[in-house]
Amino acid sequence: MSAQTLIKDALSTDRAGLDALLGSVGDMGDALEAAVDLVLGAEGRLIVTGLGKSGHIGAKLAATFASTGTPAFFLHPVEASHGDLGMVTPADVLLALSWSGETAELSDVIGYAKRRSVPLIALTGEGESTLAQAASVALVLPKVREACPHNLAPTTSTLLQMAMGDALAIALLQKRGFSEESFHGFHPGGSLGAALKRVDEVMHKGADLPLVGVAAPVIEAIGAVSAKGFGIVGVTDGDALVGVITDGDIRRYLEGQAEATMKGALQDTSAGDIMTKGSVTFRSDIIAGEALSILQGRRISAAFVTESNKPIGLITLLRLLNRGAA
Repeated sequence: MSAQTLIKDALSTDRAGLDALLGSVGDMGDALEAAVDLVLGAEGRLIVTGLGKSGHIGAKLAATFASTGTPAFFLHPVEASHGDLGMVTPADVLLALSWSGETAELSDVIGYAKRRSVPLIALTGEGESTLAQAASVALVLPKVREACPHNLAPTTSTLLQMAMGDALAIALLQKRGFSEESFHGFHPGGSLGAALKRVDEVMHKGADLPLVGVAAPVIEAIGAVSAKGFGIVGVTDGDALVGVITDGDIRRYLEGQAEATMKGALQDTSAGDIMTKGSVTFRSDIIAGEALSILQGRRISAAFVTESNKPIGLITLLRLLNRGAA
């Protein structure tokens, strides 16, 4: 069989597993509500544990919970048996992953949870297992065939653990009212951090703003476009932005003035005569990624940032891309 066929077969098995998980959510309803309520009501942290492939999934889930508003960390069950159980307090909630529910290395964690009355959520494939029976809440995943042709290597089962853990994280995110601004606080670095910055953190401002008055001659608007290099100039009436002129507007205007005198075309015509009204503007608190999407969707390269219709900044595609807001 070709590699393409083998991969397609494995993905089909995974999809069947995910379909089974989605179909089982209704049966898990009460347990899911209880799990979310336990974590929301905890004064401490969500402590995720598991061994082997389940442990790798657990470490990823702990990172996802922590970055979406639920304080969390991963506890290795073997290290837990050698002193790290001291990290766990009755104010915390434990989330233990084991497909079989019989992982021997989890026994000390389970026993500690019972002795210290630490709420324990089980994420397992066996409802009658030791882990499920010891848990405060058992999230029992549907029994599925692994994508492994021998039905041995954890593949589809780990996919289901990941999917359910991520779904819990998103449910908690929404219950907490975790916003884009909250994401920025937890993701200040990298492209995600750049995309979640507010435009007032990256915009051009002050003396960099290309602005002319509504009565200014066209030659002054051309000078502002050339001097600032943004391909746009804002037209103001007092403090208010009333329109914009782009280098394209200027080019089209001059093409239509072939029969006019130089003085008439450049000095006797005002910026207000050739400006475009109703241009796109942004609030100062809009997220950079959203601003980038709007500029790309409208096929424009720059827009002013306004406050009470007063221009306070300019954001450009180039600025956003250079700051990593892709």
